[in-house]
Amino acid sequence: MRAASIVMVAVALSGCATTYHAKSFTGGYSETRLREDVFQVSFSGNASTSRERAADFSLLRSAELTLENGFRYFVVVDSEKYSKLGTHTTPSTSYTTGSAYSTGSYAHGSATTTTYGGQTNLTSKPRVTNTILCSKDKPEIDGLVLDAEFVASSIRTKYGIKK
Repeated sequence: MRAASIVMVAVALSGCATTYHAKSFTGGYSETRLREDVFQVSFSGNASTSRERAADFSLLRSAELTLENGFRYFVVVDSEKYSKLGTHTTPSTSYTTGSAYSTGSYAHGSATTTTYGGQTNLTSKPRVTNTILCSKDKPEIDGLVLDAEFVASSIRTKYGIKK
């Protein structure tokens, strides 16, 4: 019974895109502070997470960090996007059915075995890492300066995430 419960939970989790949360075994965001105003922000998705969702969640965490640390604006100064490739093989199960009959002192029979599962599938798990530079005032630079409040509100609305 316990094994069946574990399998059901694993199947349920594998069919869902990674939600917005701190990094755990199902993916999520993490960050490293490199300087008072510089952070490296990463988001790891699972095999059901789109590249767009992973990029958005990395930006959402960037905006949150900006605001949590007393800044208003941020600039993505470096970005790395890739997918972690892997494989998953479904478990295989075999069923055997048979029949037998006898005639006098002889017995005759037949059996058929059918096997299900055992397929190997390729998985792709998106990863995004942004290095951001934060600022209290809007910097006068050639580049895309993002307003953290606007970015956070926009992405939360897009995915129905409550603050």
